[in-house]
Amino acid sequence: MPIQVVNGAKMMCTFGMAPSTLTVLPVRMVNVANQPSATIMDHKPMVNIMPFGNCMCPANPVVATATASAMGVLTPMPCIPNTMAPWAPGGITVNNTNEVTLDNPSMLNCSYGGVITISDPGQTATFVP
Repeated sequence: MPIQVVNGAKMMCTFGMAPSTLTVLPVRMVNVANQPSATIMDHKPMVNIMPFGNCMCPANPVVATATASAMGVLTPMPCIPNTMAPWAPGGITVNNTNEVTLDNPSMLNCSYGGVITISDPGQTATFVP
């Protein structure tokens, strides 16, 4: 059964070189395990989604430029997440202040080509039916 995701959850990107932590701002006043609970709308770069170390995606313009400068040798560059769409699909059976709650099987696409997944939801006691 899917698990509710909260502030401090650990994430991985398919093109990132390091894990990152989800930041959920305490604006909804819904807590799970003493942490703000996340919704699919917690996808804003540099607000909710922090960098994943260096990015290895050749579609990322900064990586493409560095790779071209290195005569075609893939050159990872600092990650700047570009997540324009919400997490999908979310826990559609649970509403969190009129937004779909975020559960651990959900994924988030980066516009550069990476797929972000939840590796640790930040708590283990609350499930999403």
